[in-house]
Amino acid sequence: MSSRRAFVQSLAGMGATLPMFRPDAIRRAVRATGRLDGAPDDERYWGEIQRAFDTDRTMVNLNNGGVCPTPTHVLDQMIGDLRFSNELPVHHMWNVLEPRIESVRRELAIDFGCDPEEMAITRNASEALETLILGRDLQPGDEVLVTNQNYGRMLTTWDQRVRRDGIVVNAVSFPVPPPSQEHLVEVFRRAITPRTKILEVTHITNLTGQIFPVREITAMAAERGVEVFVDGAHAYAHFPFTRDELGVDFYGTSLHKWLLAPIGTGFLYVRKSRIPGLWPLMAAPEKMNDNIRKYEEIGTHPAANHNAIAAALAFHRSIGGERKIARLRYLRDRWAKRLLAFSPRVRVLTPLDSPHAGAIGLISVEGLEPSKLTPWLMEKHRIVTVAINHKEFSGLRITPNVYTTVEEVDRFGDMIERAVTQGIG
Repeated sequence: MSSRRAFVQSLAGMGATLPMFRPDAIRRAVRATGRLDGAPDDERYWGEIQRAFDTDRTMVNLNNGGVCPTPTHVLDQMIGDLRFSNELPVHHMWNVLEPRIESVRRELAIDFGCDPEEMAITRNASEALETLILGRDLQPGDEVLVTNQNYGRMLTTWDQRVRRDGIVVNAVSFPVPPPSQEHLVEVFRRAITPRTKILEVTHITNLTGQIFPVREITAMAAERGVEVFVDGAHAYAHFPFTRDELGVDFYGTSLHKWLLAPIGTGFLYVRKSRIPGLWPLMAAPEKMNDNIRKYEEIGTHPAANHNAIAAALAFHRSIGGERKIARLRYLRDRWAKRLLAFSPRVRVLTPLDSPHAGAIGLISVEGLEPSKLTPWLMEKHRIVTVAINHKEFSGLRITPNVYTTVEEVDRFGDMIERAVTQGIG
């Protein structure tokens, strides 16, 4: 875990290259890191982190899997840049703010562990993954391998290529939770055929929070000449990893989830040698054929959003990746293990006591339909969750974040216990 001194030194080194943000932007995180140990159950430390957010505490938000609130100072930086842009957009936005994307690119590349010339700033994971899915040349009859738990928008994009280009998409199934990580590799291994060209895998599923063995899957596929696209929408800044630890050539993620950056931010990583062979989503001139920035040719867009990524990344670093995932697992286990012990009707379809899951947890309660339980929690108790109804399983997806309090998690546990014993009628 980073020390206060190391963190402050890192900020000093970044100051010359990053867009400026308020001097007190990370005051709480620095103060907490300097005098508290930041253990998963150290509520004094996490109280400091929670106060960096202006959230509606009349609601309990346990649906951080879709999009997350950003710390107040990050939002303030974005709004400040929007106001500055609006004073003289043709100059302030394009000539002053837009060039700062290079600092954002550099810092994200350092954190991910790649060359800045392999890091494209996108608006979300969908844009990053659709660039991959629509940008790769494929012939009729070529096969693509996915799972039936891949994100819906990505499956829809592949389906369009089936209808438009005559490719074949094969979807494999796996149990939740799976018996082992090796089982997940084997599911893909068995499904690869001589016509398989691409395998798309989610780093962590948005349904149950299962973390996939990306490195092992990528290595297995490479031996068979199959490219691997990784959908990391819920992974980056959720738990620690680097490019080399994954061994990937292609990776897309959203930054308005676990990095807590402004809504409408993400990145696409493409290994440098692969850039010339991947078309951009929107047309770029031929001279940009081997330039990672061709994936940023999307027309006029606000520079303020992507520049504020720098402040969000600094906040994330101030906490530390290992400290963050330890807290998230602590919050997950606080409700999950409690409810598993409370009633045999409760099942958690996410691996616990394992490095193969994080904050996301899926709970299934026998006799309680998720589509009815979700509105009951929202309308009666002001608790925000999301119902998951997959053809092979169902439940409530529960996803706390670093601003979530133990009291909020406990309130959810109280209400589920009430629902189990008294019903929701």
